[in-house]
Amino acid sequence: MALSNKNPAYQFAKRCLSDPAPKYVRMQSADFLSMADDKNDKYEIDAAAVKKIEAILKLAIMPKGLKAGQNMCDCSTGYQWMLYIASLAVVHRDDHQRRRYQTILLEIARKNYKTYTVGMIFILLFILEPPLSKFYSVAPDGALSREVKEAISDILRMSPLLYEYMGEKRFKILRDYIEFIPNKSRYIPLNYSTSRMDGKLPNVYLADEVGALPNSYPIEAMRSGQLNILNKLGFIISTKYPTSIDNPFEQEIAYSKKVLDGLIDDEKVFSLLFEPDETEAWMTDDLILKQANPVSWDNPLIWNDLIDKRNRAIEMESARENFLTKHCNILYTGAGTETYIDVQAVQKCKVDHIDWTGRDVWVGVDLSMTNDNTSVAFMSEENGVVLAESFAFIPEGRIDEKNAFEKIDYRQFIRQGHVIACGDLTIDYSVVEQFVFDLEERFGVHIVAIGFDRYNAMSSAQKWDQKYTTVEVKQHSSVLHPATKLLYEQIMDGNFQYTENPLLEINFQNARCTFDTNLNRYVNKKKSNGKVDMVVSLINAIYLLQQDRLMNYGGFVAQVI
Repeated sequence: MALSNKNPAYQFAKRCLSDPAPKYVRMQSADFLSMADDKNDKYEIDAAAVKKIEAILKLAIMPKGLKAGQNMCDCSTGYQWMLYIASLAVVHRDDHQRRRYQTILLEIARKNYKTYTVGMIFILLFILEPPLSKFYSVAPDGALSREVKEAISDILRMSPLLYEYMGEKRFKILRDYIEFIPNKSRYIPLNYSTSRMDGKLPNVYLADEVGALPNSYPIEAMRSGQLNILNKLGFIISTKYPTSIDNPFEQEIAYSKKVLDGLIDDEKVFSLLFEPDETEAWMTDDLILKQANPVSWDNPLIWNDLIDKRNRAIEMESARENFLTKHCNILYTGAGTETYIDVQAVQKCKVDHIDWTGRDVWVGVDLSMTNDNTSVAFMSEENGVVLAESFAFIPEGRIDEKNAFEKIDYRQFIRQGHVIACGDLTIDYSVVEQFVFDLEERFGVHIVAIGFDRYNAMSSAQKWDQKYTTVEVKQHSSVLHPATKLLYEQIMDGNFQYTENPLLEINFQNARCTFDTNLNRYVNKKKSNGKVDMVVSLINAIYLLQQDRLMNYGGFVAQVI
């Protein structure tokens, strides 16, 4: 059933398509509107659930802040409404008892009512979920976890029509838990642990300030405990943290981006990622602040406070890290690291077919450790357009382990021919070597040269060298920069072609670049958000292509900075 266009969630989603919302929020809003307008064949919005949410919000009172004393129905912002409805009212068309989403991801800066949003969600769950439900919150420490409990308690105590009914208290607020007495449902805040969360059976869990978690154990323990729950639900919420880009929150963000980009098919994830699309001009670009702070769009007091904080961060370097991470959702430690190429730009270069017959090709090889991914790519060039194919090799005995850890389906890619599984717990290098030897016959090409990284590849390179010209591509920024830059330019200018290869697109999505002191850049495996071997092998291949043909070609040359 269609959602009323007067509903704040509908209005916010509509606004996000044109206002300063970041890219991935626009994508999620478009999907939400397909259900709100009743144009989605599989899912719809349950009007009865929306009415219940509205009724409960009208009884809840905001306890603190600029909107203290107002009911939550009137003072909740658009993004809050969107979270409430997406998590609790989006259902399967053929079965309204089954909700669509199992994971709700919110990346948002400070001072955007995050804690009270979470508190209100749990109050809704108390009333809407089945009797005897268990709700848990996990956070990096007990104090952070109890902040949610305090928010719930504050809202309930300021909302007499929720807290009591005919003189009887409906909620029991104790030190260790909150109980909704009519249903015997409980909310329990948990202290962080690395080993004591596996015995829980949560209907709903919240992982708060996930960017500060040292690992993903609490999240995965909660997910594992939901195996037998019909409408399992988990909220993963945080701002950025000035820690490694490989923290659990960044992993969840990377996965959600792949879902929104269409690289991974997972209809159970809903994410609002309020992080700026561009980050370099944070000192002057107001859009960066707006994209991280949706509440500021209609709140001049919050907006002016953010401007003051930005001015302070410009003048005081000691205040910069906190401002960028907490108020702009920019990884400050990633100032020298950036996304290599937007995957949407890569996808525009996809073609249905490439005829390789009779072409000269340059082969790039990235032979990783034997228990990790390995890749072979080859390239050719025609009238200034680079043609490419890339293949990955994985240990056959680690497929299930890699599927679970990397959250992608390698078996699907094996069926599609993009991945070759070989060996058991380690890659069988002889399969990789033979794959290269068979390229000419398989694709009808002529191998001009093979570029390789010396690390782990000397034995294979010596075998290839008996038949082909092999070239060591030193993995140093001064060597890799021209090829890295050229591949970027070819893709951004649309002078790059590849055939259907979702795993290659995921590798591009994962890839992060690092700049050295001379502003030479290269793809940094350690700072990337996952496997990038297929991109690295492409760079090794385009290095040879650039040396042999493009440096002397009249059409284009990469400018060396």
